[in-house]
Amino acid sequence: MSGGSESDECATANGRVYIPEVRNEETPAVGMKFDSLDLVYNFYNRYAFLAGFGIRLHSSFWGKNKKEILRKEFVCCKQGAYRKDETRERKRQRGISRCNCKAKIVVVKTNGSKKYTISLFAEGHNHKMTPSERMHLLRSHRHISDSTKVLTKQLGSVNIPIHQKVSIFEVQSGGMDKIGFIKKDIYNLECSVNGKLRNHDVELVTEYFMAEQKTNEAFYFKIEGDGHDRFSRCFWADATSRRAYGFYGDVVVFDTTFNTNRYDLTFAPMLGVNNHGQTIVLACAFLSKETTESFVWMFEEFKKAMPGGEPKTIITDQDAAMAIAISIAFPSTFHRLCIWHITSKFSVKLPRDAYKEYWPEFQKAIWDTDNKDEFDAKWNIVVTKAGLTDHPWLSSMFDLRESWVPAYARQFFAAGMSSSQRAEGSHGFFKQYISRRNSFMDFIIRFERALSHQREKELVADHVDAFEVAQSCFLELKTEDACKVVFNVSERKNWETRVAEVVYVKDSDHASCSCKRFEFVGIICKHILALFRRDQIEYMPDKYILKRWKKTAKCGLVSDANGNEIKDCADPGLLIKRSTMSRLASDVVEDALMSEEGCELLSETLKSLQVKLKLLKDGPSNNEVEGSSSQTQYMKDPKRVRCKGRSKGITGAKEKAMKRGIRHCRECGHIGHDRRQCPALNIPTSPSNNDESTPIHRSDPLFDDFDRMHRPTE
Repeated sequence: MSGGSESDECATANGRVYIPEVRNEETPAVGMKFDSLDLVYNFYNRYAFLAGFGIRLHSSFWGKNKKEILRKEFVCCKQGAYRKDETRERKRQRGISRCNCKAKIVVVKTNGSKKYTISLFAEGHNHKMTPSERMHLLRSHRHISDSTKVLTKQLGSVNIPIHQKVSIFEVQSGGMDKIGFIKKDIYNLECSVNGKLRNHDVELVTEYFMAEQKTNEAFYFKIEGDGHDRFSRCFWADATSRRAYGFYGDVVVFDTTFNTNRYDLTFAPMLGVNNHGQTIVLACAFLSKETTESFVWMFEEFKKAMPGGEPKTIITDQDAAMAIAISIAFPSTFHRLCIWHITSKFSVKLPRDAYKEYWPEFQKAIWDTDNKDEFDAKWNIVVTKAGLTDHPWLSSMFDLRESWVPAYARQFFAAGMSSSQRAEGSHGFFKQYISRRNSFMDFIIRFERALSHQREKELVADHVDAFEVAQSCFLELKTEDACKVVFNVSERKNWETRVAEVVYVKDSDHASCSCKRFEFVGIICKHILALFRRDQIEYMPDKYILKRWKKTAKCGLVSDANGNEIKDCADPGLLIKRSTMSRLASDVVEDALMSEEGCELLSETLKSLQVKLKLLKDGPSNNEVEGSSSQTQYMKDPKRVRCKGRSKGITGAKEKAMKRGIRHCRECGHIGHDRRQCPALNIPTSPSNNDESTPIHRSDPLFDDFDRMHRPTE
């Protein structure tokens, strides 16, 4: 390769011409013919790689019918000249990337010809060639393969950041120079994909739900607009969740969360607890407004989807709109307020000194009482001692005591739950998979993956251990007559002796306890177990073991309102299919590497298979999907909304203590900019070339996660 010892700067001043040294068979020549412009680009780009420069597309001349290009130029990436605009304020320094290089090829298609012919080849450059160790940085020699795009999507679905993705590709390829692209290309890819999906988000989700419903009729969903052809809210529940409600729908925890999608819509899951004590998802919704009307709509859709009627208990936080909606949609359901949300406010609502001195007594009144009268007495004592009898917030909480105090609410079955912290924990679990940058489609895919992980977990619930706890309880006969026997059961707890009252009714052979654990949790308490131990009862009577806690809890049929059986979907999911095929392909490659013949056989087979798969992908079947979506009218994507959330006007002591300070530049210490924009550095950065890009079609392998849905109409 010609060239002297000059620097890499453009060499137009001395008129030096650089001629690449490339083999003749790899060098373009006037008269060469090609079947397509893609083949021309690939050939010239291959030559450029061997020579040491990059290329880009340039001018085109279209025919009269505007259906084909008759003339096309491919030029050196340093063609053209940099023009400095003195009137424009530049945010950062950039290097000079163009020096008016004249190297190029021109191809033309003559009338009646089906091939492109090279009519001009300018071989000389006015700059030095790029060294081989830096060739992978030139744009035309960077390319992200379809398989890499798919893998990038998979890694993104498990929240692996881009810099770690690039590190994985580096290890796979054997070095950064062998990856075939740079980190910025991955950023650009994700931006491009997001741009292609913009304004098609609701359309994709709708078709995805329709495809799921076609796979399993038990999949239920409803999407509504705001009256202006724009998405407003949606509700969905798959077959597994609907069946789970048939077994564990007696208690529902409902809470809303935010920042799970780019539109800031409220994500509202309805949760339950299974026979292992695990949190399960019963249904989900996206709401643009947290109003009574929105919650009523969601609860009505919930009742349509779920078999078996209303839940016995629903647990929420203190939200007025939510409370009104529950009273309308679930009139016979006990609405329990989350005790954690209420007790956590004592430190904010009470005076600091009063809270510090009397909070332990409030705790005892709330948690260590088994009946209503005992709670009322202890509460009034501590309120009087603290001088808070006229405290408005405490008075309001006392008026609501039937909805949150255990002594009042324990008689209602709640599977042992007294707060919505299961919802908080569930939000924390799902946020490992989703983020506020997700589109609807991204959210659905990531959420289903997280849901599959949650459903795979099984906790061991061995209630036999409760018999060992009963050893620490002591029975004392209180009264006995012809109908019943009453026992006082005492236990030592936290250096205090607590006494529960167990009543045994002789005619019905039934025992009940004042602690109400069986009514509240559905699991027999240690006080009754102490009675059974005294009477030497070897086996637990069936009436004290609820079916929802048994291993056989999910045995049996579950039918919807129309009498149709709700069956779990048998589709293992796209990720499982891909994992299975990946393992098979890996095994085949390992076997082929054992011999040269095996490598040749596998290579020939894969090439043949690749051709068949391309024909299958490009064939007419992809354009003629059953139940074409051309007849479906789709809504526009929602606008970004402001959720109710937490009031920004009121900042508590905890929030003030956690408030972050103003960020400063790490280089100069000033505010208003960061290190990248710091004027003290004045570091020139590499140029950013605006090259032509190929639009990503929805049939691109990057969208393999959407292959179960109908293709949207272009």
